[in-house]
Amino acid sequence: MLNTTFKIRDLSVLAYANGFTMWHYKTSNATYVMVANFFKDAQDMLSVGDMIIITGESVAKILVVAETKDSVIVASFS
Repeated sequence: MLNTTFKIRDLSVLAYANGFTMWHYKTSNATYVMVANFFKDAQDMLSVGDMIIITGESVAKILVVAETKDSVIVASFS
C-alpha cells in the first residue's frame, strides 16, 4: 500500500544547528509529499529553510521548506 498521508512517525531529525533542521521522511511515494500541506501536522516543528530528505523504495529527493505560516509548502532543492 502506498503511503499517501503524512505519518509523524516517519519524520525524524537528522541534524540541528543555529535554528536550521535537516529532516528525514520515509515514504513509498514521493509524489504526495509535494502537495501543499502534506506536512501540516508537523507545521509547529518546521521552519522556512529547513531541508527534508525524502527516501523510500526507488525514491530519493531533497526538499526545502518554503512556507510555514498559513500552510506548509515545500519545494525541490536546487
